[in-house]
Amino acid sequence: MNYRPVEGWGRLPEGWSYVEATSVAVDAKDDVYVFNRGAHPVIVFDREGKYRRSWGEGVFRRPHGITIGPDGTLWLTDDMHHTIRQFTPEGTLLLTIGDPDQPATLHGGKPFNRPTHVALCPRTGAVYVSDGYGNSRVHKFDPKGRHLLSWGEPGTDPGCFNIPHNIATDADGLVYVADRENHRVQIFDGTGQYLAQWTNLHRPCGLFADRRNGGLLYVGELPTHLAVNAQVPNLGARVSILSIKGELVGRVGGRFPGEKPGEFVAPHGCVVDSRGDLYVAEVSWTAQGSKETPPREIRSLQKFARA
Repeated sequence: MNYRPVEGWGRLPEGWSYVEATSVAVDAKDDVYVFNRGAHPVIVFDREGKYRRSWGEGVFRRPHGITIGPDGTLWLTDDMHHTIRQFTPEGTLLLTIGDPDQPATLHGGKPFNRPTHVALCPRTGAVYVSDGYGNSRVHKFDPKGRHLLSWGEPGTDPGCFNIPHNIATDADGLVYVADRENHRVQIFDGTGQYLAQWTNLHRPCGLFADRRNGGLLYVGELPTHLAVNAQVPNLGARVSILSIKGELVGRVGGRFPGEKPGEFVAPHGCVVDSRGDLYVAEVSWTAQGSKETPPREIRSLQKFARA
């Protein structure tokens, strides 16, 4: 499975900046929604990369994850706001889950302490939340935001988490969790029953389940953050493409982190449109740009055309 970078896709209006793009989603019309940490948190492009609109100014504390439901509504995860919020495509708030001023006790198990992402069950509309940086849980809600159940605890055993960073569901409603610092994706049924895990991954961060054509899972992997591994190739900074059975069918990215087209600094979110084209959002500012002297903004969004 081959992809080629589409250079220059998605030109921002003059003077605008992402700072960094944290996540990306595509609606039924293949419009692309980029959730970012700049002054315009939700920026929408058409499939060709033409700017359409933006919204969310002053609404978010720290944009993190975006998911689009089958009805076109957006589920936005704000990890420092400790909430999941549902919006219309034009930015009207419909639902808030969580208390923005009362984060749950650190690793106490209750929603939320710095949640990271949302997945929706294609069969029931149930809302799954990976929670997150300050918790080691997955929470399940009904479509109206009523809590149903939770599972997980800190640790490395099956069913435990070390930063559940992203979450996705396949066509059968199985739940995939990017267990980032345990270097694995864990698989559960809708009741939280552990089923399996995939371990041939490096700090899995972004996660997207393409439910068409038999199902594929796209996993954005972060590079190493350890100095001792800095010169070791093939440790993240890539997107791995897996079959629904966990078989590797392709990879996008270089042997090392990089800024050339087709290379990555810090893949954080990914999505595929109806034609199989891939969009990848990167937290390049947090991972690298903010640490340089002087600090600089690095490209944080790429489109890849499926060859």
